[in-house]
Order: sequence, then structure tokens, then C-alpha cells
Amino acid sequence: MILQDWLKNGWLIKHQSSPAEIAELLALVERDLSDCRIQDLSADWRLNIAYNAALQAATAALAASGYRASRESHHYRVIQSLSGTIGADQNLARQFDMFRRKRNIGGYERVGLVSNLEADEMIDLAEKLKKEVINWLASQHAELFQEYSSP
Repeated sequence: MILQDWLKNGWLIKHQSSPAEIAELLALVERDLSDCRIQDLSADWRLNIAYNAALQAATAALAASGYRASRESHHYRVIQSLSGTIGADQNLARQFDMFRRKRNIGGYERVGLVSNLEADEMIDLAEKLKKEVINWLASQHAELFQEYSSP
């Protein structure tokens, strides 16, 4: 299994999650999915906020699985762990990682790199991932899913 191999490589760290942690991570997802729809924000920023929503959803799945990513390549590892946690298909992880790279350039090197279409695609990805993580948590880790209530 990929996650156990990553643990051996030091890319993941064992982690004991709790219902409160999962509820807090999902609350961040909800906040960011709401904020990324503010049309007065730039497409760069809307993508960045939606990206964070998706990253927190993936982090919740990883935490529920008993791990957290180490600091090195943290975002990359959280995204790639989705196949080992919720069984996400490679296309989702590939698209998510493409947005990770775009976010990095837009956040640190260039302004106006992201189109409104790309920001909307990232929002759709974050929404889809949120639903998949919630369904997975409810079926695989109901004990950690007790404190979450969707708005």
C-alpha cells in the first residue's frame, strides 16, 4: 500500500485524528468554498482559496487514515495520497496537482496567470473532492465523522 511505503520513506508521519480535528478541517473546506465564490476577487485568489478547500479535504482524509504529511513536499504528498485514502482516480490527482503548480506560480511569481475558467474548474474540483471525502468518511470512518454538520 502506498501510504505505508511513504511512512517508511519518512514522507508521512503517524497521526491520531479525532472527531474535532475532522470537523475543524471540514469547516475550513466549507469556509473556503464559500469565500472562493466572491466574484469581486481576482481569479488568482479565487483559485488559491478553492485550492485550500481541496487541500483541507484531502488532509482530512489523510488524517482519518492515521497519517499526516511531513513538511517536505507537503502539498504534493497530501494530493498524491488521495489514491491511497479515498481511492481517488488519477485524473483528479493529476488535475489537482496541475492547479498546485499554477497556484505556486500565481502566489509567488506572476499576477494574472489564472483565468476565470481555471478558477471555476478549481472550485468544481474542490466541491467534488469535498463530496467524495465526506462520503468516504461517513462509510469508512464514521467514528471520526460525528461532529461535522454541513451548513
